Amino acid sequence: MRGLGTIVNVAAVLAGSIIGLLVGPRLPEPMRDTAYKGVGLVVLVLGIQQALASRNFAFPLAAILIGGLVGEAVDIELRLEHLGDRLRRVVERSRPTDGAESRFVEGFVSATLIFCVGPLTILGSISDGLGNGAQLLFIKAALDGTVSVVLASTLGIGVALSAAAVLVIQGIMTLGASSLHALLTDRMIVETTSTGGILIVAIGLRLLEIARLRVGNLLPALVIAPVAVAIFAR
Repeated sequence: MRGLGTIVNVAAVLAGSIIGLLVGPRLPEPMRDTAYKGVGLVVLVLGIQQALASRNFAFPLAAILIGGLVGEAVDIELRLEHLGDRLRRVVERSRPTDGAESRFVEGFVSATLIFCVGPLTILGSISDGLGNGAQLLFIKAALDGTVSVVLASTLGIGVALSAAAVLVIQGIMTLGASSLHALLTDRMIVETTSTGGILIVAIGLRLLEIARLRVGNLLPALVIAPVAVAIFAR
């Protein structure tokens, strides 16, 4: 069944978020903080590992620089925050206090970027869409579900809403798998993976509260990387 991988992935994010929302308030703040920072460390290392996949760092560098300029001009980060805020207003009946609003938006934006940026999203969706199996997305679902437990326990219900982004993005890739498979060469996927790894490093730095980088404004880099490879790679 094509699309099963995405369905399982969405279910894993929702289930993990629900567990995190139920268990999180029962845990002492130091335990939640340690788990949250632990996820940040894992995300940081995962991003570094993916970033090192590049065969020529000129491609990720150019993609990040050009993509960052495009993203800042459009201000994608702000638009993501506005989307998260609108979703919060739909979910919540009363205006939140004690920073709940900022936690909701941070949870939605961070979780969406973590779950939707990476090689498993691209390769898994293409494999599932071509009927070659959804094993990669099943692995991704297990990872995303685990991470969502920790994120939701700290950042709240915004993490659960990121499941909608997973459904849309992976659903589109799965439906367009034939076209993507024809367009993307192995080299394009490698350099896009490396570029995505750099974005994941930035997410890790945000989770660890080392630097609050506007990762959303770097998202165009994921489109520019394969285009640069198509034009300049030999």
